[in-house]
Amino acid sequence: MKKLSIIFLVLLFSIAVRADEGMWLPQLLEALNEKRMKSLGMKMDASDIYNVNKESLKDAIVSFGGFCTGEVISDQGLVLTNHHCGFDAIQNHSTLDHNFIRDGFWAKSNAEELPNAGLFVTFIVRIEDVTDAVLKNVNNSLAENMRQSLVDRNAKQRLNEVTKETYQGAFIRPFFEGNKYYLFITETYNDVRLVGAPPSSIGNFGKDTDNWMWPRHTGDFSMFRIYAGKDNKPASYSPDNVPYRPKKSLSIAMNGMKEGDFTMIFGFPGRTTEYLPSEAVNQIMTVNDPAKIAIRDKALAAIDKYMRSDEAIKIQYASKYAGISNAWKKWQGEVLGLTNTNAVGKKQKYEAEYSRLLNNNPALKANYGTVLGQLNEAYKKIKNFALTRDYYLETTSKIELFQVVQRIRALGSKKNKPEYAEALIAEIKWMDNYLKEMNLTVDKDIFAAMMQLYLEQPSGYIASRAKEEYAKFKDYKTWANDLYSKTIFADQQKLKDLLSKDPGKLFEALTTDQGAQLVLSISNLYDNEVAPELNKIQTSINQLQRLYMKAQMDVFTDKIFYPDANSTLRVAFGNVSGYSSPTGKKYEYYTYMDGLMEKYKPGDYEFDVPEKLRELYKKKDYGKYGSNGKMPVCFIASNHTTGGNSGSPALDAHGNLVGLNFDRVWEGTMSDVNYDPSICRNIMVDIRYILFIVDKFAGAGHLVNEMKLVYPKKTY
Repeated sequence: MKKLSIIFLVLLFSIAVRADEGMWLPQLLEALNEKRMKSLGMKMDASDIYNVNKESLKDAIVSFGGFCTGEVISDQGLVLTNHHCGFDAIQNHSTLDHNFIRDGFWAKSNAEELPNAGLFVTFIVRIEDVTDAVLKNVNNSLAENMRQSLVDRNAKQRLNEVTKETYQGAFIRPFFEGNKYYLFITETYNDVRLVGAPPSSIGNFGKDTDNWMWPRHTGDFSMFRIYAGKDNKPASYSPDNVPYRPKKSLSIAMNGMKEGDFTMIFGFPGRTTEYLPSEAVNQIMTVNDPAKIAIRDKALAAIDKYMRSDEAIKIQYASKYAGISNAWKKWQGEVLGLTNTNAVGKKQKYEAEYSRLLNNNPALKANYGTVLGQLNEAYKKIKNFALTRDYYLETTSKIELFQVVQRIRALGSKKNKPEYAEALIAEIKWMDNYLKEMNLTVDKDIFAAMMQLYLEQPSGYIASRAKEEYAKFKDYKTWANDLYSKTIFADQQKLKDLLSKDPGKLFEALTTDQGAQLVLSISNLYDNEVAPELNKIQTSINQLQRLYMKAQMDVFTDKIFYPDANSTLRVAFGNVSGYSSPTGKKYEYYTYMDGLMEKYKPGDYEFDVPEKLRELYKKKDYGKYGSNGKMPVCFIASNHTTGGNSGSPALDAHGNLVGLNFDRVWEGTMSDVNYDPSICRNIMVDIRYILFIVDKFAGAGHLVNEMKLVYPKKTY
């Protein structure tokens, strides 16, 4: 452990890995990154970004619902995030009569703001290094399960010793594959109300065609407000709650950005795997991503034909379709980027240099000599099981009938346990909401498409019952019609009635119902024959990856390593910059409303433009938000981002809000695995376009009046 501490002290004074790469812990910026950030143009100090003794930028950043990022932009608790982050709330409040997805929504006063059950925001109060406490008595001689058990006990004890307020929370996360641990003290507010959202023709302009693409013209934003008790502390929803008074709210810069300007993204990136061995990257590129793409191709086609012809189904399935489509297109870009940048070759070159340095150091060779080779071999062993996992999860998770059966099964497993009564209440509530967004006609088509892929998968792990049932019909749609007509789990009214009045009958049906038996035969095969082998090899991979991570930091002593993303607060920094695609096409760093109108297709599902927005463009009525007679819409920069950074603020050199992060360029989505500064760019909607939509389009200027608009002087 003393050696590990020395490693990290050495890292504090090492040379940065690359100018734009990294998702950095904010409490370490002063030691690791401040000098580099200032050389790129930053005008503030690291203590202005993260500070526990005075207000700092971190006090305006929230984890939005645990899946996105948001930022406080007024002293009345107004929160800005992406339209796609707020979409579930927008959808839940939408009906055919009040279609906020299609028409948008704007509260004219606090009284009109809409509550959202289950939605929360979390602030980070402080971050502490607890590595020594969590890894006390932990060593490499322990079996992996014993090691994890000891780590868990140590972490639990450290959490029990935390000094915090009664309304605050705390959690500990591993970093660098479990070589480092940090404690996070949090404050979570559970009364978060919808304030405003543009129509999807603005907030999701370009939809699937433009998703993950550049140039973009999407006003991907929505607004919420945090409410608190009268003491400004977290409180459950109550009509008596009042708008939250933040420690810090972001000022909004109205100058716009220029090529080379410093930018910073502050948020909660979800997951990256930057330190994988070459074999793992090769499998992602050639095996796993292609399989998942093919499966989602079929699922999206099954849903799309109904959404385009039925407005009610469009409302029901809009969020689910977007969720399926988002990863589907991202994986395509990931494969493209990994291929075009020769990511596997680069990993192999890196590994060759690692091995050279390792073999030239007897002490390091004695500690880590076989780790990399063992790790690559372990990935070869897991290949078929991982492919089976992807087929199982991707096909079954798209069929809603399967999800219903699995939920009832999970509930039934608790029927003789103390938590059953509470679980039943929660399940009744969940099922009611779930069934509102389920259409049996659509689900039958999804079933037919997914079961064909399941039965044709190359891995060989296919449930015999599925084979036998298909053999009866020799047609997937006929099979679907027969199954759905007979299973109780597709009878929505009976399902709701029994769950509320006699759930025992549903538990009994798990052993007799045709639909349940199919679902459980598929899941039992996976659970009994695939998962054990998969988990066994994965446990070995986890252990080897942890040792390989430590080995890399021991071997490359002139390099600062940033930890992989794990949904904790991070800072990424870079500069505004265009890029050239692998085909040589040059992309500029800004887009304008001129480009939006060039894409306009009247009545089109993806590229229609609201009449009022067209009128504003025709008159060039941009107010104070335009620039030189044009209306800026989006821009790109070299900040290292991933999922979870959606809704993150884009900040200028002074820490002012200049944009809202919402996407990455398609070729650069492989940054989760292999960041390449030549093509990795994050996409942001310009804050001036957001304010233009709020004020000039929506007539909600009262929200702009809450904000602090500034015009900072720029020095170059």
